[in-house]
Amino acid sequence: MRHGKKFNHLGRKTAHRKAMLANMACSLIEHKRINTTVAKAKALKQFVEPLITKAKEDTTHNRRVAFAKLRDKYAVSELFRDVAAKVGDRPGGYTRIIKLGNRLGDNADMAMIELVDFNEIYSTGKAAKKTTRRSRRGGKAKAEAPVAETTASNEEE
Repeated sequence: MRHGKKFNHLGRKTAHRKAMLANMACSLIEHKRINTTVAKAKALKQFVEPLITKAKEDTTHNRRVAFAKLRDKYAVSELFRDVAAKVGDRPGGYTRIIKLGNRLGDNADMAMIELVDFNEIYSTGKAAKKTTRRSRRGGKAKAEAPVAETTASNEEE
């Protein structure tokens, strides 16, 4: 039975789990992406996203709440300075989990967790270019048909 099991304990005691998530969150904020197991990535997502939401409003109270969770003043300053500036207009979903396959040593499911706004590959500008390419194809077929008709009418005269 799973009564009262709200989150994954990750096979650790409370203090170890909190310290591990704090360290992983600091690494994620510093490097913008980290590789870990899928279970730890999902736990980290639940841990770090409320902190990023708090960072959008830079108050002393929010900084103290973030420091109580992260326990690293450099990570807190980076979170409120750089990360909050990038995610200011996003209403949530600040992280992305990409599955990488299995680890060679113990066959554990590995994943990469990254901050969405700091990835240049998946930017929104490139998606708009693809949309214009698709619509251009339909217009091209219509443009070819009148050209064929005009040449046929010129031959009749």
